[in-house]
Amino acid sequence: MADQQALDEVVRFTSDLIRIDTTNRGGGDCQERPAAEYAAEQLAAAGLEPLMLERTKGRTNVVARIEGTDPAADALLLHGHLDVVPAQADDWTVHPFSGEIRDGVVWGRGAVDMKNMDAMILAVLRSWAREGVRPRRDLVVAFTADEEDSARDGSGFLADEHPELFEGCTEGVSESGAFTFHDGSGRQIYPIAAGERGTGWLRLTARGRAGHGSKVNRENAVTRLAAAITRIGEHEWPLRPTPTVWAALTELAALYGLDVDPDDIDGLLGKLGPAATLVEATVRSSANPTMLDAGYKVNVIPGEAVAYVDGRYLAGGEDEFRTTLDLLTGPDVEWEFHHREVALQAPLDSPTYAKMRAAVEEFAPEGHVVPYCMTGGTDAKQFSRLGVTGYGFTPLRLPEGYDYQAMFHGVDERVPVEALHFGVRVLDRFLRTA
Repeated sequence: MADQQALDEVVRFTSDLIRIDTTNRGGGDCQERPAAEYAAEQLAAAGLEPLMLERTKGRTNVVARIEGTDPAADALLLHGHLDVVPAQADDWTVHPFSGEIRDGVVWGRGAVDMKNMDAMILAVLRSWAREGVRPRRDLVVAFTADEEDSARDGSGFLADEHPELFEGCTEGVSESGAFTFHDGSGRQIYPIAAGERGTGWLRLTARGRAGHGSKVNRENAVTRLAAAITRIGEHEWPLRPTPTVWAALTELAALYGLDVDPDDIDGLLGKLGPAATLVEATVRSSANPTMLDAGYKVNVIPGEAVAYVDGRYLAGGEDEFRTTLDLLTGPDVEWEFHHREVALQAPLDSPTYAKMRAAVEEFAPEGHVVPYCMTGGTDAKQFSRLGVTGYGFTPLRLPEGYDYQAMFHGVDERVPVEALHFGVRVLDRFLRTA
C-alpha cells in the first residue's frame, strides 16, 4: 500500500507541476519541456530510464517502461498529458500557476486536468521503488504534450513515429473517471470511463457576392453562414445510446429502482435527477457552433464567411454525423473537418475494468461504481491506433458540493489534498493487481 511519503509527494508533485506554466494556446504555442524534465527526473529517481522525445522543439514527451513479473502478460499503458488550457489570472481567486495549497486544497490550472494524475503516477512509482515492487505486467508510462490541441506533437507523434515503445500494450488508463459524484440524496457514484465520443471539429465556409453594405444582396455570405449555423445549433440529434452508454443507463436505473424503457430514454433521464448529467450528453451526437469570422468593415459585404463547430459523434455514428451536416449546411455552405478523431468503446467485462472497480470499492465501500462514456476526447484516441483499448481512471474522493466537471478548463480549478491521497491509494492498488 502507498506509504506516507507517497501521500506527501503526490501533493508536492501536483503543486510543483502546476507552477510550471505549460499553457497550450493552440497552433504550436506551448512549451512542455520544463514539465517533461521534472517528470523525467522523478522517474529516474524511481530507478527508471525515461526517454524524452520531441516532434517539435520544446514540445516534449516522456516515456518509460517498467518490466513486469509475467513476461507472457500484455503490457498496460499509463498516460497523462503535461499541457493545460489558458487561464486569465484576473478571473481567479489565486494565481492560476501558483500551485498554492490553502485549507487542504491545491489550487491552479491543471489541478484536475490533469497534473493531479501525473503526480499520482509519479508518487506511486517512487513508492514502488522504495518497496521494491514490480507489476505483474509490463507498465509503459507516458507523459505527453499537446493533448489540449491536436495531439500532433504528443500522443499522435508517439503513436505514429515511436510505436515500438508501446510494444505489447493492449490497454491504457488515463483521464478521467473514478471520481465521486454526489447525487444530492446521499448516494456517492464513481463513474469509470469506458468510451469517448468521436471528435469532429468543423470549419464551415460560406461564399457569396461581395458588395456595398447599403445595397440589397441575396447572395450575402454572412447571411448564408448564419442560416447554416442556426440550423446546426437548433438541430435535435436522435438518441443513439452505445453499449457503454446503455450499460451506464441500466446500472443507474437499477441503483434508483427504475425500469429501463428503450423507447423512452429521455423519460428515464428525467427520473435520474442529478445523476442524469453523467449520461445525458452522450446518448446522442452533438454539434455546437463556437467561432465566427467574417468581414472587415461595417459597410462592406464580404465575399466569404467562416465558422467553426465543435462536433462530437458516438461510436458507429460518424456516417450519420456526416450526412446530417450535409443537410444542415445546405447548398451554399461548405464544411470540412478541421480536426477529426475516432470514437472509442472499451469492454466492461474485461479483467482490467473489474480490477479498477474493485480498487475503488476497497477504498470507497460506500460508493457505487458505474461505467460511463466521456463527452470529450483524450489521448486514448491516438493510442488506439496501436490497438490500445482506453479507460478513464483518475480516482478522486471528492466532497459534496465540489463540482468536478466545472473544474475542467474552468476558473479556480483546484483539487482537495484528501482527494489526491485517495487517488494514490486506489491507483496503487489497481496497478499492483492489474
